[in-house]
Amino acid sequence: MATRKKPEDLRSHRWFGVDDLRAFGHRSRMRQIGYDAEDWRGKPVIGIINTWSDINPCHAHFPERVQWIKRGILQAGGFPLELPALSLSEPFVKPTTMLYRNLLAMECEELIRSHPIDGVVLLGGCDKTTPALIMGATSADLPAIYVPAGPMLRGNWRGQSLGSGSDTWKYWDERRAGKITEADWTEIENGIASSPGHCMTMGTASTMTAIAAVTAFSNASVVRMSRGRRSSQTISTIRRPAAVAMRGCAESAAGIDDAPGSIRPSASTAAPIVEAVPMVMQVPKERAMPSSISRHEHSSSIPARRSAQYFQTSLPEPSTCPRQLPRSIGPAGTMIAGRFALVAPMTRAGTVLSQPPIRTTPSAG
Repeated sequence: MATRKKPEDLRSHRWFGVDDLRAFGHRSRMRQIGYDAEDWRGKPVIGIINTWSDINPCHAHFPERVQWIKRGILQAGGFPLELPALSLSEPFVKPTTMLYRNLLAMECEELIRSHPIDGVVLLGGCDKTTPALIMGATSADLPAIYVPAGPMLRGNWRGQSLGSGSDTWKYWDERRAGKITEADWTEIENGIASSPGHCMTMGTASTMTAIAAVTAFSNASVVRMSRGRRSSQTISTIRRPAAVAMRGCAESAAGIDDAPGSIRPSASTAAPIVEAVPMVMQVPKERAMPSSISRHEHSSSIPARRSAQYFQTSLPEPSTCPRQLPRSIGPAGTMIAGRFALVAPMTRAGTVLSQPPIRTTPSAG
C-alpha cells in the first residue's frame, strides 16, 4: 500500500507552501479571490475540469453536479478548484467536434500541468469529451477520476420509446415517405430528448463511457458526493495513470470497443483512447493483446493501429522525464505565409518532447 503524502510533498505545496516571492504572489492572489490560508494549507488541491456550457445539453446538469463534488472534496479535507474547459457540444458544433477533440485533450493536459493541482476530477460525457479528457489526463499523469454525464432518459411518443439518433433517422424516413404528418414529426421532436445527459442509445457517448470504465479512470459505484470525497481522501495513495492504465487497460478498452452487439459505432473516436494508453505508458514489446478480450477475431478488417500488432510496439524509454503525447495528438500545426503547415515536434535522442514535466517550477503567474 502506498504511503500517504505529507503536506509538504504535495505538488500544490510548491505554489502555496514555500517561502519565496512567487509563492507570495500565489497566496496573495488566492486571497484576492476570497480564500484564506486555512482553505489550502496542508490540503490536497483537487481540480475539477468542467466541460459545461449553455449550449451543451449533454452536460446541462454539470453545474449542480459540480456542487456535489465540491462538497465531497471539502468534507474529505481537500480544496476544490473548478477549471472550465472546451465544451464540444456534439449536437451543435459544425462541421464536426472531431476537429476539436485533440484541442480539448491538449487543453486538459495543460490545465492540469500548469495549475497547482494534486489530483483532478474530469467531467465529460458528450461524444468527444470523454476520449479528450482521458488522453489529456493520461499525458499529465496525475491522479484522476472521470465522472460521466450519464445518458438522458429515453424519449416517448404516443407510448413508444424513442432513442437518440436511431429513431431520428427512422422517423425522418417515415416523414419523407408520407407515413407520418408534419404534426407527428413535431411531436417526436418535442419528446425525443427529455432530460440532461448524452444519447441513451449505444452510440459514441455510451461506448466512450464504457471504455472509460475499464481504463481505471471511472468507478460507476461511487455516487456524486462521495466521488469528491474519494478524490480527496485517496489523493495521496491513488495510483497515477502511469501506474494504472497500462497494457491490461488498453486491452480491455479494445475489447469493450469491439464487444457491444457486434456494432462499431465509434471506431474513429475509440481508437485514440486505445492508442493513448500504450503510447503514453510505454507498453513492453513482448506483450501482445490476447484475442480472448474480444468477441471478434482480429483480422485485416481491424485497423492495424488497433490490432495485436500495434500493442507489440513501444517507444524508446525517454532519458528525461517529458511524457510521450498520445499519437493521435500528432505534430503541431501553424500558419506560415497564409498556408497551413505541419511543424515536426522537437526531438532529442529520438524521443518526442512534449511540454515541460510536471515537476517544472511554477511561473510567477
